[in-house]
Amino acid sequence: MVEWRDDAIVLAARPHGETAAVVSLLTRRHGRHAGLVLGGQSRRTAAILQPGQQVDANWKARLSDQLGHYAVEPSAPYPARILEDPLALAALTSACAVTDAALPEREGHAAVYEGLLALIDMLPTSAGLYAYIRWELGLLREVGYGIDLTSCAVTGVTDSLSNPLSYVSPKTGKAVSASAAQAYQDKLLPLPGFLCGRGEPSPQALRDGFKLTGFFLERCVFAVHHQPLPAARARLLDRLEQLMPVAA
Repeated sequence: MVEWRDDAIVLAARPHGETAAVVSLLTRRHGRHAGLVLGGQSRRTAAILQPGQQVDANWKARLSDQLGHYAVEPSAPYPARILEDPLALAALTSACAVTDAALPEREGHAAVYEGLLALIDMLPTSAGLYAYIRWELGLLREVGYGIDLTSCAVTGVTDSLSNPLSYVSPKTGKAVSASAAQAYQDKLLPLPGFLCGRGEPSPQALRDGFKLTGFFLERCVFAVHHQPLPAARARLLDRLEQLMPVAA
């Protein structure tokens, strides 16, 4: 018998048979890990198995490579402020879906776990969506596709008010300064200033941020496995567009 206990965040749950559920958890020490929850479709347990819920998870299996069974109990209240904010709830659902689809199973990613915990705290705040974009950048870095925003890929200069890092090369994932990008801006991805620690948050900055991280998630993570970006992320962007003012 193999058994362990760990802190975890619910990523997804799907019905299995008449009463059980197969649950995907992001655990602190064991990475993304699935398991069967007996009675997972009951009203009480289904309420626990919501994306973003923090749980104390106990996993058991006869052999280490089997699906195994989970016993789960909530370890922290589900964030009420998120439930009261449809946009924050959409962002949380998207983050859990992206994590579930992007991470390999049973591979430790403590940084992603800690980052998702921090994001859950930030989502109901005014900076929640900007934190979400930074979180996706961190996820890309954790799975081996970090975007380099430290200096210009062409000239080597760092970010400055006179010559800011304003674009990212879709081929290399490296930043490009405003002056170096003049000849081929239309071939580059806009880099919102808040990702370099400058610039006031704006609707267009959000659009640019989601476009940037979405491009590299799609190309480097999901397309490799012939998968699209999760539908929950598209729903988040649709809701965001409904709420943001139209760009001039």
